[in-house]
Amino acid sequence: MFDIPSSTASFMRFVQDRFDRQPPEAFAFNENGDLGKISAVLFLLGPGIGGKPVLILNKRSRHVRQPGDLCCPGGGVQPKLDSFLARWLRLPAPPLSRWPKGFWWRRYREKDWTKLALLLATALREGFEEMRLNPLGVRFLGPMAAQRLVMFRRTIYPLVGWVPRQRLFFPNWEVEKIVRIPLASLLEADNYACCRISFRDITSCGPDIPYRDMPCFVHRDNGQRELLWGATYRLTERFLGTVFDYRPPAVDTLPVVPIRLDNRYLGNPTVR
Repeated sequence: MFDIPSSTASFMRFVQDRFDRQPPEAFAFNENGDLGKISAVLFLLGPGIGGKPVLILNKRSRHVRQPGDLCCPGGGVQPKLDSFLARWLRLPAPPLSRWPKGFWWRRYREKDWTKLALLLATALREGFEEMRLNPLGVRFLGPMAAQRLVMFRRTIYPLVGWVPRQRLFFPNWEVEKIVRIPLASLLEADNYACCRISFRDITSCGPDIPYRDMPCFVHRDNGQRELLWGATYRLTERFLGTVFDYRPPAVDTLPVVPIRLDNRYLGNPTVR
């Protein structure tokens, strides 16, 4: 049984303290040449029913690649716009300036402080575009270690945030709906499964590519089932390990959930 602090203030302090113990390595990207290869996302938390913390995710719409997947709000850097927004973030009022570790980062990790502002600006802008997240309503809790996507040749920089007041979000065309997963359910072993993923090439009508087993989390809400797997699952696993020292069960001990994918999963999205 894992003890989740009951009040918002104590929960935020708890998360910040745990991340302070394991600050990420220096940001490896070069602002003059690597911005096209990186993405920034918000690992977004907020109060759910009874004030208990939930993980807030987007479900990707059919108009984008990887439709149906659960993902954190965020995306690629827009250098000119996000650099401008990053300067705004360093002013007294915005989320980054209210972060308790901001002074330490400005003093001891000056180069990373500038990059952190750029990443947070990107994630907040994307959050506003995708779900009308109020950037001024987000409390920044800290950065997580980067997640490298070999298949897409990109690196994801996750940033943990808490949204205390906003309850309604308004998804744009990229997002089918908003999914809230109680943090307590992510700490229950019975909610994990093994995703058995097979891929069929529908362009050539060839045989299925041999399946691959991956861990996943099964979220059930009002009779509907959502699967959390892939890169967002790995980010969630890292968060749970850092904050609660929790490790999900080994994949070979879990019940199997089959997933069939085809070319449309990684194909060209609908142009808008």
